[in-house]
Amino acid sequence: MEKPYTCDLCREDFSDMQNLNAHLLTHTQEKPFACGICNEAFSLEMDLKFHVQTHTKKKWFACDVCSKAFSPRSQLERHLLSHTNEKQFSCDVCNKRFCYKTNLITHLQVHTKEKPYLCDICNKEFSRKVNLKMHVRTHTKEKPHICDICKKAFSEMSSLKKHLRTHTKEKPYVCDICNKSFSMPSNLKSHLPTHDKEKPYVCDICNKAFSEELNLKSHLQMHAEGKLFVCDVCNKAFSRKLHLKTHFHSHTKEKPYACDICNKAFSRQWSLKRHLFTHSKEKEYACDICHKIFSLRSNLKAHLVIHTKKEKPHICDIWNKAFS
Repeated sequence: MEKPYTCDLCREDFSDMQNLNAHLLTHTQEKPFACGICNEAFSLEMDLKFHVQTHTKKKWFACDVCSKAFSPRSQLERHLLSHTNEKQFSCDVCNKRFCYKTNLITHLQVHTKEKPYLCDICNKEFSRKVNLKMHVRTHTKEKPHICDICKKAFSEMSSLKKHLRTHTKEKPYVCDICNKSFSMPSNLKSHLPTHDKEKPYVCDICNKAFSEELNLKSHLQMHAEGKLFVCDVCNKAFSRKLHLKTHFHSHTKEKPYACDICNKAFSRQWSLKRHLFTHSKEKEYACDICHKIFSLRSNLKAHLVIHTKKEKPHICDIWNKAFS
């Protein structure tokens, strides 16, 4: 189909002036179409129609390959390209190819450094509309994606999908070499380097393999000490599986424990519990001498120094003044 009408801002082509005018609203940030259920506003009427279906959750068109369902047929047709691997849109600068023209248009901004989407609150610029939308939620604290199982809410769908795996125990990311599966792609990425070297020395207890005999001997000592759970990345061992799981976050940089009040995330659950005291102002650690109370044990420990005989061990050489 001929598309003689071109957007001067992003060079996308349209078959008629009406579609071009509707598209221009995405650049001006004007949003005349509002959802009657949640009041979210959209630049295009078509986007509003798609959004309303997220409330009704009706999806009529199913993919014959993977059975995933879609509400507008156009989304199904777009999805089918992901199975055919057909990439008909090519970048003139670097020759990278894409299944969808919208992906090519977004990719071109990598070369042009163009960031047409501006946050009305802090003026931060973004190259993609979806990135702006997610960013705005850091201001509004909106969390529209809710877990059906525990009702926990998330600002991004990707975060909800990750969270759901804590309920389903699903591990969709599988190592092609040893078939070990992981719930997160970052965990699989951290695991893959363990296959880079030949490992002829195998532990008879847990079947973990090592490239050097010395490493196997060190590992066996960990079993002798009752530390049965070993990190695949750095070989550090733990006596409890929970401790290994918590330690693994130091490699993946994953922070699964988020504060419901301010959204700050932590890699360890006890760090979150410690942080929550800053909101609740709850103080549960009391000094036995003066009865002053503290929210953190470490603060109580620091306070106790003032009651001991060594209450001011740090002395200034110039003024001879002491400090605790």
